[in-house]
Amino acid sequence: MRTLYHLWLSPPCRQVRLILGEKGLACELKTEDVWRRRPEFIKLNPAGEVPVLVTDDVVVAGAAVIAEFLDETVPEPALIAGSAAERAEIRRLAHWFDRKFNAEVTENLVGEKVMKRFLGTGYPDSRAIRAGKENIHYHLDYVGWLTERRTWLAGDRLSVADMAAAAHLSALDYLGDVPWAEHEPAKHWYARIKSRPSFRPILADRLPGEPPPKHYDDLDF
Repeated sequence: MRTLYHLWLSPPCRQVRLILGEKGLACELKTEDVWRRRPEFIKLNPAGEVPVLVTDDVVVAGAAVIAEFLDETVPEPALIAGSAAERAEIRRLAHWFDRKFNAEVTENLVGEKVMKRFLGTGYPDSRAIRAGKENIHYHLDYVGWLTERRTWLAGDRLSVADMAAAAHLSALDYLGDVPWAEHEPAKHWYARIKSRPSFRPILADRLPGEPPPKHYDDLDF
């Protein structure tokens, strides 16, 4: 049985959950309060970060590493597929969202509005939030540009690149911080991936005392 240690609003964790869903793999979810530095969890991942996937006595940490592991051990459906150049493009875009988008948007919005509260590291920084709200337009324009030229973000196939982008945007969408009305091409892409069965558990997530906007789990938003 697979076990995924995760935080429900963490985009890397959501990315792994989407990949597991696309591959039809059952997995037990265990919420890990990483700020508590639980010794048993530190033994699994000395970095003290989620996601961590445990399966058949193998421990795999980090969304990108888990994505590669799952695509190698459960090859169908392949989410890092194609020629060497095509696989490189998938990895490039996944890296874009996991690094650049995360630093310029997710950390400034989810990090400031939610994670600071859980970590007890202070109050939200209004300047960071403002920067995140400004930066997201550039990234949504890029998503739109890609989807106007390709079936999915990296090409003709659904891939880990789509999983990474959707994971970040779903977390932001829960907070109502995605200006969909100003970015129709990106909205159409997100509506397609949001309607997939793998997305249903993500849309069912709820933060106690802080419900998402009405459109969050509306497949026809």
